[in-house]
Amino acid sequence: MRIGELARRTGVSVRSLRYYEQQGLLPADRTAGGHRDYPDRAVDRVIRIQELFAAGLSSRKIALMLPCMRDADGGPSEIATPRLVDDLTAERARIDRLITDLVRSREVLDEVIEAASDRR
Repeated sequence: MRIGELARRTGVSVRSLRYYEQQGLLPADRTAGGHRDYPDRAVDRVIRIQELFAAGLSSRKIALMLPCMRDADGGPSEIATPRLVDDLTAERARIDRLITDLVRSREVLDEVIEAASDRR
């Protein structure tokens, strides 16, 4: 499929898809005319990339992890390594710290809102 169709099917901009290719996250074949040509499985790959970005991972970290993950279900592939588990565990701990910080920030805001509301 061409890049425009992949963008439509995934809801990801053409510009982002080109960036993914540049970063080594999304390989593309080329037609005789030089156009990008993606297999159907690229849809799952783009969705996986989006999920990993949403989790706060960098493109460098994603590039290291993707070869060890199956696109269709995100599970480990046959070539997954113990290092992948370590990296994912570290990323999860980082996200947990961010969540803790955000919850505390929300609590502080709630206190300020309550105090300001009481003065009205």
